[in-house]
Amino acid sequence: MNTIMLVCAAGMSTSLLVTKMQRAAKEKGVDADIFAVSAGEVDSVLEKKNVDVLLLGPQVKFMKEKFEKSLSNKQMAIDSINMQYYGTMNGEKVLEQVLSLINKNS
Repeated sequence: MNTIMLVCAAGMSTSLLVTKMQRAAKEKGVDADIFAVSAGEVDSVLEKKNVDVLLLGPQVKFMKEKFEKSLSNKQMAIDSINMQYYGTMNGEKVLEQVLSLINKNS
C-alpha cells in the first residue's frame, strides 16, 4: 500500500482532491492511503505514520525546500501538486503524478 499525504495551509482545501484521488485509485486498482493535513501537522503525522509521497498544495509549495531538508532522512518523495490539476481538482491526474514519483523512487 502506498501512503500519500497532501499538505495545504489548513488541510481543508485538499480534502475534495483527496476524495477524487481515492475514487481514481479505486477505479485503477491502486492500493493507497490518501489523506490531507495542514502544514503544521506534518511533523506529528510523520512521527506516527510512514508516508511514501508528500504532495504540497499551491498555497504551501514555497515550503518544499524546507520539507526536503527536514525530511531528507526519510525515504519519501516530495513534490508540489501540479497547479492545473489542483485548480480543476483532477484526482486522476494527481494520482498519476504520485505514481510517477513512486516509480522514480523505487
